[in-house]
Amino acid sequence: MNKDYQSLTFTYQPRQAKRDVKVHPVVVVGAGPVGLSAAIALAQQGIAVVLVDDDHTLSTGSRAICFAQHTLDIFNRLGCGEQMTNKGVSWNTGKIFFKDQQVYSFNLLPKSGHQQPAFINLQQYYVEGYLVERALKLPLIDLRWKNKVVDLQQDAHCTNLTIATPDGNYTLRAQYVIAADGAHSSVRRIMGLDSVGRTFKDRFLIADIKMHAPFPSERWFWFDPPFHPNQSVLLHRQPDNMWRIDFQLGWDADPTVETKPENVIPRIWALLGHEAKFELEWVSVYTFSCLRMEKFRHDRVLFAGDAAHRVSPFGARGANSGVQDADNVAWKLALVLKGLASDNLLDSYAEERELAADENILCSTRSTDFITPKSPVSRFFRDAVLQLSNKTLFARQLVNSGRLSTPSVLLQSSLTTPDSDVFATELMPGSVAVDAPVRINGNSDWLLAQLRHEFTGVYFHTGCVTDLNAQTVSQLNDLQNGLIPFQIILIKMDDPLSSFNIDAHLNSSSAQLTNFVILEDVDHLAAQRYDAEDATFYLIRPDQHICARWRQFDVALVEQALQKACGIR
Repeated sequence: MNKDYQSLTFTYQPRQAKRDVKVHPVVVVGAGPVGLSAAIALAQQGIAVVLVDDDHTLSTGSRAICFAQHTLDIFNRLGCGEQMTNKGVSWNTGKIFFKDQQVYSFNLLPKSGHQQPAFINLQQYYVEGYLVERALKLPLIDLRWKNKVVDLQQDAHCTNLTIATPDGNYTLRAQYVIAADGAHSSVRRIMGLDSVGRTFKDRFLIADIKMHAPFPSERWFWFDPPFHPNQSVLLHRQPDNMWRIDFQLGWDADPTVETKPENVIPRIWALLGHEAKFELEWVSVYTFSCLRMEKFRHDRVLFAGDAAHRVSPFGARGANSGVQDADNVAWKLALVLKGLASDNLLDSYAEERELAADENILCSTRSTDFITPKSPVSRFFRDAVLQLSNKTLFARQLVNSGRLSTPSVLLQSSLTTPDSDVFATELMPGSVAVDAPVRINGNSDWLLAQLRHEFTGVYFHTGCVTDLNAQTVSQLNDLQNGLIPFQIILIKMDDPLSSFNIDAHLNSSSAQLTNFVILEDVDHLAAQRYDAEDATFYLIRPDQHICARWRQFDVALVEQALQKACGIR
């Protein structure tokens, strides 16, 4: 595939029949990061997907550029995370400036022992390009460009979509539809559904410039700088010597006037100096809203990404949250379509992701109110906090230039089993599993890289493998051989893997460890991060959220928690 993703176009393929009589398991609407992620996740779990998009190109301009650690873990499971991390610019440090002084800096990832960086900067067209390349390798994905949804009707058996193409309309039928067609969702409009929230009366100018500059790969945010007084500015480095600059303009700014090069370039010179040499690649003016649909599920149609919820760009919560929507809905749809869970499981998608959207909207609203104060009192408070932050820790905690994206903790989810034992770790049921270095078959690897698109039981063990009794091994194997797709990871916390005899029969000729993923805990970090002791057991969902844990493995409790996590009462 051509690597010039911004100018890449895809060929429209006419449909052979005007009516596609087959009822497809899933139709995904929208081939952006969210729709592509959902389609790939479903295909990897054996579900056939038709993915339609009304365009035949990828994004232009940087748009969503900041992708968080958990999202990178998701991309890893989708088969394209390594490409993104290798191409992206990783960063951990952010610096905050007020007027002409740096008031403080922060580091997002002080701990070692994680495969992924805290964040990478990568233009959206690269993310889409890598996802498209991955999708085209999966035969279960039928990717249809210039296929626009113009009508949608649901009945008791399926959803009927009317698709407009360059050579006429046709009908597409699906058991379920994922609407990931963006902020101006056609599906949402056709269904007569609204999003409710707050639109902020401010405008920002985005400028992508290409230049060679000695600046480090950090996030720089200015409040009221001398080169752009009474406003804010954000600077990020991207791959290919591309730099992203966001200038606050104010509500009265005229977008048509502000995007003219003769008006953009002086602003950049004011920041960089008149001696700076750069090429202006892309310019846009945006306003933003914090809003969401009341419900993300409407019978057989599930809304995801910007189609379901929107936030301001501060904090990188839009694309990251959308990809996590896709990760959440895909494994649930796969279980339902395989007949392993009831349709009611899909209600938990709406339940969990609506709560996540509320968290993101709250954080995003607070960030925007701090960045763009709308009254003299709030402006006075903000400036006082910034002045104090140079010297005091409590003031730094109040500075809000965009609280950066973190995955939601699903403690209150109907799928989560609360703790019955005491754990000292910051993790809790509903948290996303954390990474740690491990060894597998003597080779260095990472714990999260072993988690696949299925439930995982993580069993921590000390001592020799022969200490595992036959009943425990048999019960662990039974979990793997049940109806719900399941894998067992056994983490050896002390002795090296050479003490394992993987083919050994443990007190019974039928009790074998051959189907287990056996890992060695490097530097005891996995045990530390999971506060694990001998026989500690974690149950982890396909989207890497912890749904239950116990100090001692009890197969009956695990089976109950697994049923709960699958929506089985």
